[in-house]
Amino acid sequence: MKEEKNQTIANPSDHLANERTFLAWIRTSIAIMGFGFVVVKFSLFVRQIGLVLKSNQDILPEKGYSAPIGILLVAVGAFMAMYSYLSYRNTEKQLLNQVYKPSVLPALILTIGIVIIATLLVIYLIPGL
Repeated sequence: MKEEKNQTIANPSDHLANERTFLAWIRTSIAIMGFGFVVVKFSLFVRQIGLVLKSNQDILPEKGYSAPIGILLVAVGAFMAMYSYLSYRNTEKQLLNQVYKPSVLPALILTIGIVIIATLLVIYLIPGL
């Protein structure tokens, strides 16, 4: 009877590691959302500076891609926060059932998405393109 009870109890360090991973994902999602907010505000700043510096006030400067990229970053950060919670709960269940299986695909998809967004930002920031 005692042996069966030990099999269903997961190691506390595993649960704590799962919680640390969850918090790291949350911090990352907040950072990505903050970066997206800065990108959107930067586009508004550039627009305002363009209005001040233009001699002809009737012509508005181009909006550019900063706002859509910034909004996309905020959306990615929000998605990441939600995904991190779902992943945390799934890992917790797996640990309690002692059937933990790591998954690489979601982290890979998120990394590729961030690299694509970063590439778009770099292309946008290169003068003359």
